[in-house]
Amino acid sequence: MKLIYKVGHQKSYCITVGEKDTASFDSGEVHPIYATFSLGRDAEWCCRLFVLDMKEDDEEGIGTFLNIQHVGAALIGSEVEFIATIIKIEGHEVICSFEAKVGDRLIAKGEQGQKILKKEKLARLFNHLSSTND
Repeated sequence: MKLIYKVGHQKSYCITVGEKDTASFDSGEVHPIYATFSLGRDAEWCCRLFVLDMKEDDEEGIGTFLNIQHVGAALIGSEVEFIATIIKIEGHEVICSFEAKVGDRLIAKGEQGQKILKKEKLARLFNHLSSTND
């Protein structure tokens, strides 16, 4: 793991809300607004941008937690900007806070964690899981 970032470093990611991002389930669309689960996916991606730079070729990131406070709506076509800030690097875990805004309006905030592990270790863990689920 490359320790190239410190607490306080930031990354940003922008997304335009599409129909695929709305609150829809097997029972149909709930409403044509940016869904909390889509927002979580995009928040995790923004935080993962650090991991992509920090991991070695033989390593990969894996999510450890995601906390979201969804405080405002974003309509289809809205541009949402995510800002992730490193708040802690502990061992092989990178923890970020994030905010998501439409313009100056906050729509979500939270925290996300990822561990950077050897791909070999992850493969062993996943193989063990698949062998115990048979």
